[in-house]
Amino acid sequence: MAELSDDCFAFGAELMPVDTALAALRERLVPVTAVETVGLREAVGRILAEDVVASIDLPPFANSAVDGYAVRHADLAADRHTVLAVASRLPAGAASVRALPPGSAIRIFTGAPMPDGADTVMMQEDAEALPDGRVRLPPGLKRGANARAAGEDVARGSVALERGLILRPQDVGMAAALGLAALPVRTRLRVAVFSTGDELAEPGCRLAAHQVFDSNRFTLQAALARLGFAVSDLGILPDRRDAIARALAEAAQHHDLLLTTGGVSTGEEDHVKAAVEAVGRIDLWRLAIKPGRPVALGRIGRAAFAGLPGNPAAVVVTFVHLAKPLALLLAGAAPKPPLRFPVRAAFRYRKKTGRREYVRASLAWGEDGALEARSFPREGAGLLSSLTDTDGLVELAETRTELAAGETVPFLPYSELL
Repeated sequence: MAELSDDCFAFGAELMPVDTALAALRERLVPVTAVETVGLREAVGRILAEDVVASIDLPPFANSAVDGYAVRHADLAADRHTVLAVASRLPAGAASVRALPPGSAIRIFTGAPMPDGADTVMMQEDAEALPDGRVRLPPGLKRGANARAAGEDVARGSVALERGLILRPQDVGMAAALGLAALPVRTRLRVAVFSTGDELAEPGCRLAAHQVFDSNRFTLQAALARLGFAVSDLGILPDRRDAIARALAEAAQHHDLLLTTGGVSTGEEDHVKAAVEAVGRIDLWRLAIKPGRPVALGRIGRAAFAGLPGNPAAVVVTFVHLAKPLALLLAGAAPKPPLRFPVRAAFRYRKKTGRREYVRASLAWGEDGALEARSFPREGAGLLSSLTDTDGLVELAETRTELAAGETVPFLPYSELL
């Protein structure tokens, strides 16, 4: 397992822009996971540990893309129909075939190897089979039509799949097409998630008058499980520095990343920061983001520590823009920025400069048929309904101070984030 550098989270800036923070993480973090080999059936969702270099061409031989007739393009008349004798029949899977005789065609099927001498295939829908066994072909077909060249999909020796890729079903299919039965992948990142606070109650238990049910822990566990990580639930820890410190120190021995929400600010009831500092180190990183901003990064033993804000909306925003890329980098993945889709704003908004803000919004069709974003009607980072009743986030850059209705804005759907 790789070791994190002592200064990997020591960025220095009091309030850091999101892009600057992510660039620093990419520069300083190394994967902490090992490498193992798994069969293709177990590979989807795993992180590819090494480049997959094609050992063969794909397709491995020139073949027909359609059912039809293989011909020499030079045998076709440019301005009238051409009638050719059909020399033979060639189905897919045939081991060999004789060369195409001059002035003739070969009946061919999708995936069958192109006969020697043939360079073009006429689709059967465009050809007319004549009663005497010949075929009539119309003019206008381009040279090379409907014929696949060897290696036109993937050339031998090229990188077919890049390391750091989170393997999708189509990636597994590519590996199979190249003849691979197994792939080298990263072992699953081990993440421990916990909550602190005497005001929190476990869902399913009896709720005291002074308590609320813990939700952030379950949001994070669900998001991490979707990434294929091995997630441990440390439950709810009491508001005591010694108890939190003991739990953190023990968890750090068996996990790669410790993740929590709340308690990392400087208030006298914020015990997580002090607990982390008692058993490790912390660099308080204030991110120039709203909702969010108070984010703590540090180390406990060999494990990385990330503390997010306590409000549910701030948890989601800081998780997708900081904790998720952090976890993916530690796991050996190559995080890609989420896709942003341009939509029309159906609301006005004002903000301070120097901070990136994310407005929770729903998508709807305007009267003119254009897609528009409508902001959630209530403010507040503690509103869970602002997440469940919206479709994603409108992103407002650090330099923007005002948004007028009708302007085009970037929209990030939750499907790109969680």
